[in-house]
Amino acid sequence: MLVIFNPVAGRRRATALWRVLDLLVENGVKIEVAETQHAGHATDLARQAAREGAFMVVAAGGDGTIAEVANGLIGTDTALGIIPLGTANVLAKEYGLSTHPRGIANTLAYKRCKPLWPGVAQLPGQGHVFVQMLGLGFDGAVVKGVRPLLKRAIGKGAYVWQSVWESVAYDFPPVQLSVDGVTHQAASVVVSKGRLYGGPYLLAPLAQPGQPGFQVVLFEKPGTLPALLSGAALPLGLLPRCPGVRVLAGSHVEFSAPNGRISTQADGDTLPALPRGVVSAQAPISLIVG
Repeated sequence: MLVIFNPVAGRRRATALWRVLDLLVENGVKIEVAETQHAGHATDLARQAAREGAFMVVAAGGDGTIAEVANGLIGTDTALGIIPLGTANVLAKEYGLSTHPRGIANTLAYKRCKPLWPGVAQLPGQGHVFVQMLGLGFDGAVVKGVRPLLKRAIGKGAYVWQSVWESVAYDFPPVQLSVDGVTHQAASVVVSKGRLYGGPYLLAPLAQPGQPGFQVVLFEKPGTLPALLSGAALPLGLLPRCPGVRVLAGSHVEFSAPNGRISTQADGDTLPALPRGVVSAQAPISLIVG
């Protein structure tokens, strides 16, 4: 199997990776490790491996790294494996994957698959694949504002801190969108492939990540208090039922932002521009689930 790893992920994550690889090698699995050199390199590596007939390409990292690898595998028969080394590992939790070295090694060795159907954000001149969620507005501003050093130091706590800060500092410009042709306006939007957000927390109970389509979560009320209430409701599993939160099913989402001030993130990585829209990928990917 080809394992794709970002070498700037940090020493702790590299150590966790090698624990998994040692277990695989002990069980006779032949492994090749490729380190990424720049943004998008994981996509190129995965695409080349698929062209050469690889059965499996493994993304060692967080949801952003997984999405890059998935982008290179769409439309091929090559399966996607995961060694979850990210801060939240939302996709791994969505599919019930182990985050312990022996459990991860067993999952990759057994090679049982389930479908994963990514989404594609339509950016100017290109499409950006995401495997779990795309967030606009307040959600995008939080991800954009998180400092990498703080994230490495306190993990998910960095997002909590940034959420509190943005609840006061962010000015909540409206997000204009249409879901399957019906127009809406919200203070923040999350287009979700899965049920979970930020880790094990429930956001979209009816999401089916192995099928095309999305759950579109509208946070309709702007301001500090609604943002803080949503943040408090998330770990309690109550966010989908909060006042001012609506969850819609849709297959095609379009956005417009005349003022151009809407921050956007996909799988925890900031996007360079507001996407024109969101559609399902052309086909699902086989995800190794053990």
